[in-house]
Amino acid sequence: MGALHPQVVHFTIVLAIIGVAFRLVSLLGKPAFASPAATTLLLLAAVSSVVSVRSGTAAHGPVERAPGARPAVMEHEEWGERTQTTLLVVGAIEILGLLVRKSPKVRLVHTLAAVAGLVAVFCVYEAGEHGGELVYGYAGGVGIRSGDPKDVERLLLAGYYHQALAERSAGHSEQAADLLAAAAARFPADPEVRMLEADSILRDRKNPQGAVDALAKIDLPSGNRFMAFQRATLQADAYEALGQKDAAASALESVIKTFPNPRLQQRIDALRK
Repeated sequence: MGALHPQVVHFTIVLAIIGVAFRLVSLLGKPAFASPAATTLLLLAAVSSVVSVRSGTAAHGPVERAPGARPAVMEHEEWGERTQTTLLVVGAIEILGLLVRKSPKVRLVHTLAAVAGLVAVFCVYEAGEHGGELVYGYAGGVGIRSGDPKDVERLLLAGYYHQALAERSAGHSEQAADLLAAAAARFPADPEVRMLEADSILRDRKNPQGAVDALAKIDLPSGNRFMAFQRATLQADAYEALGQKDAAASALESVIKTFPNPRLQQRIDALRK
């Protein structure tokens, strides 16, 4: 059930917000369908909130065990439970409204539902904000939600890549190169990862010949225009850094024979001058 948490929780968010909006509109008396629509949506939101909390509880174990993530998990859970409580209260008020729908007091009940609904929307926002922090700040659930080892591998690769970018931005070129070299060692059959390593050899290690050698060993999937352009451009950059403009132009010419490209042709013309 934990794997369904992202889907279920978004239903709860939408149902709650739209339901409260309809309840507020219904206090104006028009349109006539606003009140029954609000009741339906808010009752569904109350039920959905229970499923959201249960699915979140089922999903939190592996996320919580990640170093440093426990406080963020607990805070998200607390706001999720508050959201469930407030939506259940709103649902109870809506049921009361159904029971007194022919009474003059029904407007007062709907007003109480609207006020409680606004509190629920605030809780929904806080639960969502802390959930977003957990996912995007702590990688909570990223790569592990499905239980597929391939997802974990993609998470690891993303970690190598983004940490390398952070190291590069901080001026730590060698650390960035080491990370991308480790990624290439971990994923030796992935041509994109190996091109990242080659680019890092050129950019971070300032070793154009090493980049040329690394690029020569990469086998690209046939027909992949983007990767063909990427390798040719990297080869041209490396050869140009070595002062070999003819070799740089030849590298680009080899790819535009198959995949014509005006921008690469402009660069070839500049190199041939």
